Amino acid sequence: METNDYSQWFRGSTPYISAHRGKTFVVFLGGDALVHPNVTNIAHDLALLHVLGVRLVLVHGGRPQLDAALPHSQTHNARRITAPEDMDTVTGLYGLLRSQLEALFSTGLPNTPLHNVDISVVSGNFVTAKPIGVIDGVDHLLTGQLRNLAADRISALLDAGNIVLQSPLGFSSSGQGFNLAAEELAADISIGLKADKVIFFDESAYLSTSEGVREGTVTPSSLEQHLASLSPTTALRFAAMARAVRAGVTKAHQISFATDGGLLQELFTADGVGTQVVEEQTHPIRPAGLGDVGDIVEIIRPLEESGTLVRRSRDRLEQEITQFLVAEVDGVIVGCCAVYADADYAELACVAVSDLYQRGNAGVAIGGNLLNAAEHRAREIGAKHLFVLTTQTQEWFIERGFRNGNVEELPQNKQSLYNWQRGSKVLFKSLG
Repeated sequence: METNDYSQWFRGSTPYISAHRGKTFVVFLGGDALVHPNVTNIAHDLALLHVLGVRLVLVHGGRPQLDAALPHSQTHNARRITAPEDMDTVTGLYGLLRSQLEALFSTGLPNTPLHNVDISVVSGNFVTAKPIGVIDGVDHLLTGQLRNLAADRISALLDAGNIVLQSPLGFSSSGQGFNLAAEELAADISIGLKADKVIFFDESAYLSTSEGVREGTVTPSSLEQHLASLSPTTALRFAAMARAVRAGVTKAHQISFATDGGLLQELFTADGVGTQVVEEQTHPIRPAGLGDVGDIVEIIRPLEESGTLVRRSRDRLEQEITQFLVAEVDGVIVGCCAVYADADYAELACVAVSDLYQRGNAGVAIGGNLLNAAEHRAREIGAKHLFVLTTQTQEWFIERGFRNGNVEELPQNKQSLYNWQRGSKVLFKSLG
């Protein structure tokens, strides 16, 4: 029986639907995106994310609109200098753009995610601003930056099922309005909300290597070599993404606003279509040696006692030590995993992070680095698929590209050893 492309895509997207549900995404739509014909499709795709349970904060810009309305205004380092007499124009234009976005989410067209769906879009005075002041001897007047974010109020609105829409405006405690750089504001809000993702729509589709090949993933450091070759606006947006990631936002994504369905392809397929920015690997991974057995025993013991991992004797660990990888922080082993080859399949086992590092971003980074290293080793030994058996960490693996499988998909020798009483979930990831 043939399977059509739509069915294959929808089935493949299922792990991502589960992984994104309940997560907070901050989405930037610049003024260039708002005037593009594809903005309606972007709104429909954002509505679909909302229906699927993603908590959305939208930050819009208006740079080209302000350029047209204020041809006399000056800039410094790609930042507009906002004169007091221009603020009425700025606030009026932002109000118009905000209302246009609200209208897009209120149009219940048939055959769209908005049909018969009541989506509440809420705006408010969530941003307290302060003046940027004098930079390089240039007074930026009423151009400002974030002072405080009402993160608790935004979170409460998101919990209540609203989409939060923020214009690049902020007010001081005295009521003075300030014009903010929308890209910087989107990054600031993602940091303040401890968002899971910040997503920027841009004219460019992705970053490319010198050979013209798309770079699907970059780090803040590797991004710096690209900035000089980008347009000032695109460079500003990537700099904002890098700052957000360095401050703790898990991932930043850049997507073309001209690509119909680009948002869905980036978020619900393994390859994506844009460029994502992730933090550098700060915890090195290396092959384990016999001298590491004692440290591995201490790391996995709590998980064995809780039933998360199957017990392994010290003798067995010594015999299988060449299959293990370990993560180090300042020369101290803080995590481990094992990769067992089986023809086209490789098993990932014994993934563990020290109790001292399991909470917070450090534990997530260590676990992610171990997984990346395990995938690399599996490819080196010729495996085309990586599988894992787990009882308590299914969601963690699904968030990292694994899909749910069943026992019958395992290699024959592994099927015969499967512990039905333990009832582990079987997950697979393609290494193609």
